[in-house]
Amino acid sequence: MKETIRNILGEVARLDVPLASLADNDDLYAAGLSSLATVHVMLALENAFDIEIPDQMLTRQLFRSVDSLAAAVQTIRERQEAA
Repeated sequence: MKETIRNILGEVARLDVPLASLADNDDLYAAGLSSLATVHVMLALENAFDIEIPDQMLTRQLFRSVDSLAAAVQTIRERQEAA
């Protein structure tokens, strides 16, 4: 999952630093993630994982790191499976 998230970030996030230099818990905003890029990341995540990110989850914290994105995708998947 994290590899897919990293691929998405590499394609749409336009970070200021090489993605390979970032740890999974590094701050993506400090690495140059913009608010516009978060929209592109959100759409790409929804397409890649066949999920819909609920509005209440769309916070700055969601896009903080690869780890936070992976945790959110996992939570959404678990909710969808339980429904």
